[in-house]
Amino acid sequence: MVNFYKLAQPAIFKMDPEKAHELTIKALKTGLAFDRCKHQDKRLEQNLWGLNITNPLGMAPGFDKNAEVANELIDLGFGFVEVGTLTPKPQEGNPKPRIFRLVKDQAVINRLGFNNEGQDAALLRLQARKMNGVIGVNIGANKESNNRIEDYLKGFHTFQGVADYFTINISSPNTPGLRDLQSPQALDELLGGLMQARTNIIDHGGKIRPIFVKIAPDIKDNDLEPIIYKLLDHKIDAVIISNTTLSRTGLREQNLKNEAGGLSGRPLFRKSTRMLARAHLISEGALPIIGVGGIENAETAWQKLEAGANLIQLYSGMIYQGPAIIGNILKGLSQRLDQENLHSLASIRGRTADQWANSKPE
Repeated sequence: MVNFYKLAQPAIFKMDPEKAHELTIKALKTGLAFDRCKHQDKRLEQNLWGLNITNPLGMAPGFDKNAEVANELIDLGFGFVEVGTLTPKPQEGNPKPRIFRLVKDQAVINRLGFNNEGQDAALLRLQARKMNGVIGVNIGANKESNNRIEDYLKGFHTFQGVADYFTINISSPNTPGLRDLQSPQALDELLGGLMQARTNIIDHGGKIRPIFVKIAPDIKDNDLEPIIYKLLDHKIDAVIISNTTLSRTGLREQNLKNEAGGLSGRPLFRKSTRMLARAHLISEGALPIIGVGGIENAETAWQKLEAGANLIQLYSGMIYQGPAIIGNILKGLSQRLDQENLHSLASIRGRTADQWANSKPE
């Protein structure tokens, strides 16, 4: 099959990254031919939180910030799609330029700053869509908010009727002070408010919506344990590990490495996977984990799962490989299951967690 994305990539990479992204969204909306993965394998399916997830590979937030192409991404072959990050009020985000491709490193630096059209616009789109696949909503706080916890609660209430799950994004490095919500005291207040809101909704006949928390890869080793315990104490349904990093260790793109913002892609793989493994061990496997950071092929996807992930997400990998990455990963996971004569991905979860957790940090 002709890889149309690869043919177009030289022209795409001459464009400003943000303009190229806007063009991709428009192309998906118009149904332009992309490589669609038709691979199906019952062994890749999972039922988590009452959701039937057809395969473990999800599209991370940031791609479909305004919930414009959720169905189209499912149709490409993703097992689930997370839209956002969405804030109560529309906001422009940080000044442009604010996305940088580090081609030599197969990485991206972004300092977007939660640019989005606001929750009301996204809600209308999600209400209008024909339900197709598992769709999560990633919610955040406005930069100028006087009460960020109230912003998260507003998002939680706004999308109750359309979200299959919620992700609480407190780990973006591009909104000043946002990562402070990862401290145990602030986390206690935020999670307590969210779980009470969910209890109130259930008491009034509403449906239980899973709540995930997304954390930063730059959390120090000694600080991870109390965070994981807080998530367990509040009965949070999953942790997503991880968001982008502020680290610039080992980058080859010397002219771009000092750009401010969060780094994603290949250089994040080791750092995020080590944290993932540590979280798996701290929780003794009781806390489901979605692994993100540096997934670019079936091998890196397999390693995330072995380190302790239940599900995985990518974004930067698709910038460099296009939609063909979906089929390459899913087919590769099936081949690995064949090679080891395994009947499900659950059988490999966490089997290399000790090895990863004991590896040296950056």
